[in-house]
Amino acid sequence: MHRWLFSALFAALAFSSCAPSGGGGGAVSYKRDYWGHRPGPKGFSTVILDAGHGGNDSGAVSRFTGDMEKTLALDTAERVRAKLSGKVKVVMMRSGDEFIDLDERARRASQRDGAILVSIHYNHSSPGVRGPEMYWWRVDSWGLATRMQRNLESVVPAENGNRGQVRRRLRLTRNATVPSVLVECGYLSNAEEARLCSNPGYRDRLASAIANAILDQQRNGDPSGALPRPINAPPSRPTDPPGS
Repeated sequence: MHRWLFSALFAALAFSSCAPSGGGGGAVSYKRDYWGHRPGPKGFSTVILDAGHGGNDSGAVSRFTGDMEKTLALDTAERVRAKLSGKVKVVMMRSGDEFIDLDERARRASQRDGAILVSIHYNHSSPGVRGPEMYWWRVDSWGLATRMQRNLESVVPAENGNRGQVRRRLRLTRNATVPSVLVECGYLSNAEEARLCSNPGYRDRLASAIANAILDQQRNGDPSGALPRPINAPPSRPTDPPGS
């Protein structure tokens, strides 16, 4: 326990020496970091694209179109990869219909310096809810999450009841040692949005929004505005209460 508290104090002191606001100012380390209490990366060399679910885990399934989240997520990730080609190195967490445990995804992402992790999903809830959502936890992930949510909101024709941009301690937002975001592109449980997400042209627009946010972050670092406060919290575990 004493060792954990010492690490937390050290991380907080280190954060205080970083730039206090976005806009790309201040020195930013591109090495892997346990806490992520630092400004977001600029000039990173690698993007890890994680298509959610896979294999025997279909994720959400739309009763309106029959689409499975795992299939739409992989298709969208592949579209993002194509748009990033030649601009940054892209690593696909999965390229086929395979199941990878969440902890294993975080472990693989944590093996690379100079990288960011973008996990792509589609959502499911009550029929009236629609629109994109963006999950992040680390301070160094806030800028990318902000850019990506803004871009996606400019693509979707309507939003209702969705959470928007949310700071949440998930295994794919907390446990990896690189800047990490989890994007929910839309609700397959909403009839109109499910039909939109079933359209390859619409998914291509979503992919462009994601890719452009990544490239903006790579060129410019964080958008303007005060960075969020650091939170010292342990890694997320499967046994954690929902929403913790």
